[in-house]
Amino acid sequence: MTDSPPSPASWATGAGITIALPAYYEVGAVGATVAKLRQHFPDADILVVDDGSGDGTGEAAAKAGARVIRHPHNMGNGAAIKTCARNARGRYVVFMDADGQHDADDVPKLLTLLDQGYALAVGARTKGSQANRVRGVGNALLNRFASLLTGRHIPDLTSGFRAARTRAFQGFVYLLPNGFSYPTTSTMAFMRSGLPVGFVPIVAGKRIGTSKINLIRDGFRFFVTILKVITLFSPMRVFLPASILLFTMGAVRYLYVYLESARLTNMPVLLFVASMLTFLIGLVSEQITSLHLGVSLARGDGAIDDLGGRWSDGIPSNEEETAPETKPPPPDIIA
Repeated sequence: MTDSPPSPASWATGAGITIALPAYYEVGAVGATVAKLRQHFPDADILVVDDGSGDGTGEAAAKAGARVIRHPHNMGNGAAIKTCARNARGRYVVFMDADGQHDADDVPKLLTLLDQGYALAVGARTKGSQANRVRGVGNALLNRFASLLTGRHIPDLTSGFRAARTRAFQGFVYLLPNGFSYPTTSTMAFMRSGLPVGFVPIVAGKRIGTSKINLIRDGFRFFVTILKVITLFSPMRVFLPASILLFTMGAVRYLYVYLESARLTNMPVLLFVASMLTFLIGLVSEQITSLHLGVSLARGDGAIDDLGGRWSDGIPSNEEETAPETKPPPPDIIA
């Protein structure tokens, strides 16, 4: 990564920024997308990860001026994102789709949020940007569910157009699934870890080619991913309501049986015990989460501010630090 953080003045050329595009059978769009990005940001590190395509996607991207890394076989969108993050050379990394949906003119909007102190900036698609009405309704339900669990309004949970501080994002790479739900996981992970996440409205265009997302299959996976991430980063938001529900059911059952026959049956006792065990499991999970959070942030070396300092309790520090010894970036691979 660059030694000095990119400044707003350098955004015009893309200096110090990696623009990462996972691609799978996008030969019809990736060349034009890379060419437009190269025209807008001539100094940016434009990285395309060809996820095992067999149609010349990698060659088209390289011809247009991108650095290309190719997976030997299809590993999934999330796996491609992991490769992008691990090989990003800029202090900031911008993730975009290679299908032509995202506008290069919107990149500075995301970088502006990072410059304001956010660790993750998400391009929230406005109405009319969804591929179809059914998918729009599904995404709206996911957004509301995630907002309820995190306690913060999330306008677009599944947008793949986002920018992040590279080291902070790398700290969560090991959590990302190999499938299509990487936006869900990364958004929730940043929020539950106390890192600031910002949203900026964008208009997404119509993709070139055919979508690889199945609404029913991947919608269910998104739902399960939300529960996994919440359980991982804030387990009491799941275990406490479940414990209260079990206790309430036990109390209602006990009162009903007692008023009817003045006796105590086994069912209320089982519900009370289950409620207590669920609550205790939640407490233990909360302690494990605290340890896990420390490991996650250590992997990312903290959220690095633009002056090269570290955040301590959310307050940027300008104290100079000795730059850690860094390994040379891996060589480009075009198989």
